[in-house]
Amino acid sequence: MKRTGKDIFELYAENPDRADRVVFGRETYPDRRGFLKGAGLATMAALLGGAIPFHRNMPGGLIPVALAEEGLRIENKDGLVVLNDRPVNAECPPHLLDDAVTPTARHFVRNNGIPPANMDPSSWNLQVDGEVNSPMTLRIDELKRRFEVVKLQLTIECGGNGRAFFDPKAKGNQWTLGAVASSQWTGVRLSDVLKAADVKSSAIYTAHYGADAHLSGNPDKNPISRGVPIAKAMNAYNLIAFEQNGAPMHSMNGAPLRLVVPGWPGSCSQKWLTRIRVRDQVHDGAKMTGTSYRVPGYPVAPGAKVPKEDFQIIEAMPVKSLITYPESGVTLPGSLMLDVRGHAWAGDHSVKAVDLSIDFGATWTKANLRKPANPYAWQHFSARLRFPTKGYYEIWARATDDTGKQQPFSIAWNPKGYLNNSMHRIAVNVA
Repeated sequence: MKRTGKDIFELYAENPDRADRVVFGRETYPDRRGFLKGAGLATMAALLGGAIPFHRNMPGGLIPVALAEEGLRIENKDGLVVLNDRPVNAECPPHLLDDAVTPTARHFVRNNGIPPANMDPSSWNLQVDGEVNSPMTLRIDELKRRFEVVKLQLTIECGGNGRAFFDPKAKGNQWTLGAVASSQWTGVRLSDVLKAADVKSSAIYTAHYGADAHLSGNPDKNPISRGVPIAKAMNAYNLIAFEQNGAPMHSMNGAPLRLVVPGWPGSCSQKWLTRIRVRDQVHDGAKMTGTSYRVPGYPVAPGAKVPKEDFQIIEAMPVKSLITYPESGVTLPGSLMLDVRGHAWAGDHSVKAVDLSIDFGATWTKANLRKPANPYAWQHFSARLRFPTKGYYEIWARATDDTGKQQPFSIAWNPKGYLNNSMHRIAVNVA
């Protein structure tokens, strides 16, 4: 797996003890033999691909040979680019997202804290409480038994996908284009569970909680706890999911239980889900207040300072498209024809059209656009393009949703680097 920024070897060369804390959450002691435990042990085990029977004997500052030989990787993830290792965040290059349904191995990873040490589905409990008349605590097997189990292809996109292209730069993970995926999820409808809990008329918002630990190690802090308005929570396409692509979900994608709230920022889809609290106010949990997952309520100039009170919570994601074939930079030897493929999605809406241009937007060719597998699944487009002569070209993709909203050419800048839905462009050289 490729990685950007300072690598694990540089960290250990500079300060082994600090590297243990930064990378693995290790508790170190004066003799540098403090053993891994809890979330730190789980993180290292996830990176190495299995349990470490003699972890108590591992000296501080040791780079496990598996990492020394292969570099930082996430077990059972294929081709992802790591943007951050504490917490672990990794995206998938566009040309590896060509599948109609995103394989688990290529689903991006967005963590806010340290994954839980125990992910045993047999002992997992989900608490549903707050503004409900019938609070519940449910095991996963009870969810399967009490509620209809459904399978849906659902698109999840990080609110900061595309942040790397902002100018001036915005702080946060510098996602390029690959913090999006559309896997098939198996679970029960969030709305069915909330109805069974008998939501009170005073309910306004949900609050979601997971088992991941705060990076500080403080058990009283949540790394993230977001929610959605009750109207959105009652959408029939939100799932409390326990399978991904017909199998147990990946540990870094929220096993054994997570929310999937498609069409809204991925931060609403709480991983390692343990509690859904119904509230009589807008939720004020971790990363719900201030400027987190918020944008100004009006257009702003790049670099502008915006008062905090002018920020609004992000709800539905904007219309967007991604060219997945060919890979940008391809050279066509002796051919003027090229097949192009990709996906498009549009938050709470569907995509009405995708158009492609090879002349910098002077003219456009309508792509063939397929219907989604179900609402909130991305839609596949394809086209055969003909180039007039040899030379350098750019293929631009522009999606339009069913309300007429269209992808812009340039980024609508905001201070936190959210919601970049500018047209996707790839380079093609015709030899």
